[in-house]
Amino acid sequence: MRKKLIGVLLCITMIAALLAGCGTKPGSNDSGKKIGVAMPTKDLQRWNQDGAYVKEKLEAAGYEVDLQYANNEIDKQVSQIENMITNGCDALVIASINGGSLGTVLKDAKAKKIPVIAYDRLIMDTEAVSYYATFDNYMVGTIQGEYIVEALDLKNQAGPFNIELFTGSSDDNNARFFFGGAMDVLNPYIDEGKLIVLSGQKEFAEVATPGWSTEEAQKRMENLITAYYADGTKLAAVLSSNDSCAIGISNALVNGGFSGDSFPVLTGQDCDITSVKNILAGTQSMSIFKDTRTLAAKVVDMVNAIMEGKEVPVNDKETYDNGTGIIPTYLCEPVFADADNYKELLIESKYYTEDQLK
Repeated sequence: MRKKLIGVLLCITMIAALLAGCGTKPGSNDSGKKIGVAMPTKDLQRWNQDGAYVKEKLEAAGYEVDLQYANNEIDKQVSQIENMITNGCDALVIASINGGSLGTVLKDAKAKKIPVIAYDRLIMDTEAVSYYATFDNYMVGTIQGEYIVEALDLKNQAGPFNIELFTGSSDDNNARFFFGGAMDVLNPYIDEGKLIVLSGQKEFAEVATPGWSTEEAQKRMENLITAYYADGTKLAAVLSSNDSCAIGISNALVNGGFSGDSFPVLTGQDCDITSVKNILAGTQSMSIFKDTRTLAAKVVDMVNAIMEGKEVPVNDKETYDNGTGIIPTYLCEPVFADADNYKELLIESKYYTEDQLK
């Protein structure tokens, strides 16, 4: 009788354990899955947000997360990724500082069959990259270009209007997509003579901003003002590929005496708090809104699919070649925020609070 009772209790215990296991998510901590997340820096607001959102959503999905910021130091990021590989991470999510600097360290990841998702910046010249998750970077540029076209009413006005051009760091593959998309929109008006780049600086190498630096963008804008606009010549628009550059450009324009109706149309990207405040103050016109919550959620979907051996969600298998072949990519769609729609996009979506923008 006692043996039968023990047998019944063992069966009940086993059934309870099985039932408990039914509620365990694939990729949960119970399965020991660990994800390494490498971000470039805490110095820019957007990377703080990206890192926080990715970590939050991965942990909500049940993973252990090793999140590291590299202070924009390439050697530091390489060391952090080495440690993630050594410490047994099952997948890596990497927003690179320099897209061409990780080939050596990622050889170890590939050798250990650790999948790598390039996050928002494509990692170049390595076969270790499994997938890429980003926003449609070419579309970012086309939206910026179209905003300038509409703001100046170029389809109806004869012009000419003076414009200057700024893009991002030459070692960031995204900058070429941003700039290319914008120039595909603007070049027909430049060729027609409705837009004039008074400085003559139109090539990518001439308008790239090292490290997306606010200070470098400000210095270059100050030099352009001194050389071409100090005599009162009107500057109608400045193309800036992102907010860190736009903030420097805006600073230079304000210091140079531009204000009110004389302030040029100025584009940006990322909807950093400072830039949104500038939009409300009239010293920046718009900023591309790339909701990092959307991108983080998609990365978690990709990680889940990888860990579960399922088909990974991608929507582009043609565009992004990192030098070793096409990288399967998921593209999120960007939109823009300006003074007319910022409340709907940024406040009502709870991306920011009203107090943050005061």
